[in-house]
Amino acid sequence: MGVEVRVEGLTKSFGSQNIWSDVTLTLPPGEISVLLGPSGTGKSVFLKSLVGLLKPERGSIVIKDTDIVRTSEHRLYEVRKLFGVLFQDGALFGSMNLFDNIAFPLREHTRKSESDIRWIVLEKMDMVGLQGAEGKLPGEISGGMRKRAGLARALVLDPEIILFDEPDSGLDPVRVAYLNQLIVDLNAQIDATFLIVTHDIGTARTVPDNLGLLFRRHLAMFGPREQLLTSQEPVVRQFLNGRREGPIGMSEEKDVAQVEAEMAALEARGGDQHNGVGPKGASGGDAVPPQLEPSPGLPERQAQRRRQERVARMLHEFDPATAQAIRASLPEDLLAQADAGVFAPTPLAGGRHWAAESAPAGGAAVLPGPRGRS
Repeated sequence: MGVEVRVEGLTKSFGSQNIWSDVTLTLPPGEISVLLGPSGTGKSVFLKSLVGLLKPERGSIVIKDTDIVRTSEHRLYEVRKLFGVLFQDGALFGSMNLFDNIAFPLREHTRKSESDIRWIVLEKMDMVGLQGAEGKLPGEISGGMRKRAGLARALVLDPEIILFDEPDSGLDPVRVAYLNQLIVDLNAQIDATFLIVTHDIGTARTVPDNLGLLFRRHLAMFGPREQLLTSQEPVVRQFLNGRREGPIGMSEEKDVAQVEAEMAALEARGGDQHNGVGPKGASGGDAVPPQLEPSPGLPERQAQRRRQERVARMLHEFDPATAQAIRASLPEDLLAQADAGVFAPTPLAGGRHWAAESAPAGGAAVLPGPRGRS
């Protein structure tokens, strides 16, 4: 199973330019999380901070009881072994064929024999659908194949956390759909913790267990996907509906008076209906689209049940629209337990932190609950 990543009060600047401040969230182990945000909000900077390539000025990033912001270089090197990273362009070596590109981390960081390396590389290539392409150079294949090769390379050291930096960048909608299914399939097979940075709204609506949005140098929201997809926050509605009206401007943020005038005019026209989605929520009214399931023949995602147990505990903490959408995703046994009051209320409302808690009296399942701010 993947590991939990706990981020608390993270602040990063370059000189006098603040990128983001006081970012607090927890990536639940084994689940798929997506981080959205307008261009220039520091999403890629956040990924680089998680893996220790950039050092924030304040805050903590705790992985397996190690705060990588303050740890030694030796310990940071060990923690980095938990990560696999898919970069925007795949970051392949142009002079190496796909086999050697994917084998590179194994040859650099392990003492495995070439026969073992060959077995691992071919296994990972098979997982991402690149059977028979090991002799091809990056320049001889499509952008989608390069992404998959980069993903295979990210998998060869069996990481417990995988970071995806705009994996859909440069791909047409059909290839994005195939890539999204591949991400879900991989999560079902390896049960690692995934964090995806993307601008693709289709990905955000159908792939993750959890959704977050960076805006105005802060984390505007992070929690179960239903929380953002039913949100009434103007910036969330604007971003997920892809329209001009809202706080996000062409090159800068709009002032409050302009946003209020635009939102009033939008509501007068019937909300977001002109964009083909409903006015009540960012995803189109009460309808939260189904989450992608693993392909036939693959195991069920282990994280799905853990996630269902976690959000069942959180039901009382959300507004009615979010709670209704979450209820629609829960199996009957968890709904019955939630309605019967089996789950003890969590000490604080919110979706940014989740921590394992003791089972309530009576032998109920051990369920993780939220802790932190909404």
